[in-house]
Amino acid sequence: MELKNTVLGLELGSTRIKAVLLDENHLPIASGSYDWENQLVDGIWTYGMNEIRAGVQVCFARLVADVEAKFGQKLTTVGAIGISGMMHGYLPFDAEGNQLAEFRTWRNTITGQAASILSKEFGFNIPQRWSIAHLYQAILNNEGHLSKLDYLTTLAGCIHWKLTGKKVLGIGDASGMFPIDSETLDYDKNMEEEFNSLIADKNFSWRLRDVLPQVLCAGDDAGVLTEEGAHFLDPTGTLQVGIPMAPPEGDAGTGMVATNSIRIRTGNVSAGTSDFAMVVVDHKLGVHKEIDMVTTPAGAPVAMVHCNNCTSDINAWVELFSQFAAAMGLDTDKGKIFPLLFNLAMEGDPNCGCLMSFNYYSGEHITGLDEGRPLFLRRPDSKFTLANFMRTHLLSALASLKIGLDILAGEEKVKIEKFYGHGGFFKTPNVGQNILSAAAGAPVSVMETAGEGGPWGMALLASYMLNKESDETLAHYLSEKVFAGNKGTSMDPDPEDVKGFETFIERYKKGIAIEKAALENLIV
Repeated sequence: MELKNTVLGLELGSTRIKAVLLDENHLPIASGSYDWENQLVDGIWTYGMNEIRAGVQVCFARLVADVEAKFGQKLTTVGAIGISGMMHGYLPFDAEGNQLAEFRTWRNTITGQAASILSKEFGFNIPQRWSIAHLYQAILNNEGHLSKLDYLTTLAGCIHWKLTGKKVLGIGDASGMFPIDSETLDYDKNMEEEFNSLIADKNFSWRLRDVLPQVLCAGDDAGVLTEEGAHFLDPTGTLQVGIPMAPPEGDAGTGMVATNSIRIRTGNVSAGTSDFAMVVVDHKLGVHKEIDMVTTPAGAPVAMVHCNNCTSDINAWVELFSQFAAAMGLDTDKGKIFPLLFNLAMEGDPNCGCLMSFNYYSGEHITGLDEGRPLFLRRPDSKFTLANFMRTHLLSALASLKIGLDILAGEEKVKIEKFYGHGGFFKTPNVGQNILSAAAGAPVSVMETAGEGGPWGMALLASYMLNKESDETLAHYLSEKVFAGNKGTSMDPDPEDVKGFETFIERYKKGIAIEKAALENLIV
């Protein structure tokens, strides 16, 4: 194996750090990972910097061990490296590089006041998890560290900085810090000045531009691995310096790359514990609390619908069926139960036989709920069959997502030519595709490689930077050099299923009042 022909992607996700090494054909040949969980410390969901560093090093060491086991050689270099991570959050530093406050992750909902004020001032939806919301909330709270603030970045931006010394960020990740102008491929100048005006009376020594990372697009030069950076990644001293580094990106952007969904009027849906849809749009949208506006790694505007709940309730019911199987002395392998029940759902009525489910294990901002109560409902005359029961839970898993997609298609006239699905919801062939195509009213494709996920997407961005031809776009590189001939399945929406989901979603929206009543009154 020629190491200089390989590329490395490393992503710091919410529950796992994973590194993937690709060969010259963009195929994964080695990997390493490190499992972790955020901690609630003094009311803040966070990861400590010591664990961040240790997790990155363990992940990389396991990748190195995998390379040596498979190929019998030390991983001394690669062609290029890319770092990605969970978007948003708050990581502030002073001029000497000292961390000024705990890392406040996207999971925190402590910036409601700031997000509301900024959304009104900007005329642009600023979610609570965005970095600018965290910064302004810290200002509103008069936090003392702000007088020393020199640099604010994301997790991916922080690791890239430690590896290269460069205070830069890929535009997709930057779009979750502060609004981006897709014409200038930089932070929105008007909103930037509005923010500076808002905080003028604080008399800080810095203005917003001074503390934010420089914005880079996919393919741009983002520095090289320094001696200090090589030691951060590999304390053994085996890894060589000087490796080119791609602009660091967010996990939403790497998911788009991993599914080849960065062209206008394409989108991807990730459906697992939570679900989100990202649609590349071709015109300016109005302001909706249900929709975030971010960008692709190339800077094109993207409408994002993010929902807190997806498959957790399905998993709970499958566990119940597994217990029933055990009581009957039958096979309890969930790997068999899931596809059995998912396929059975396809035999149910398109409208689910007037059954209803709310899959809310946690709150859901799409429907205005701060907490969740999983509910299953039926009328005396409902067609209460196992097929309808399972179909109900599959539609419920995508119901909040559909509400957001309907805003895009209805109010904003967004045309979606194709969706790409990835995540556990699509694991059973054709089933998740069928439900999503009915929800979106658009074709849905699932590719074999989509399961490699964000680290693979980040490695592809590193490959693009290293191997692109002059003036070659990211979209062309992905379509012609990565995904050309990629096997997958595509499914068009069935008109009856589309009609059935429409009936279901109207009942679902009316039933939200029942969910709210359960929050107030269901104590068992």
